Amino acid sequence: MSLGYLVGTLLVVAVLLWALNQYVPMDSKIKAIINAVVVICVVVWVLQAFGVFHRAGAIPVPQVGGSK
Repeated sequence: MSLGYLVGTLLVVAVLLWALNQYVPMDSKIKAIINAVVVICVVVWVLQAFGVFHRAGAIPVPQVGGSK
């Protein structure tokens, strides 16, 4: 993934989030939740882009009480 694509995507997400906060009439609690979800998703996406979470899906999770 190129740096230009990464920066461009971050700018688009930032502008969309700003427009949502400025122009969509909504309760402030709902806006805060949407902002938090978007920020968390963008942070995870950026960390995956830099390879920090490259193997996050490969974490083994033990099964509890399943059939054998």
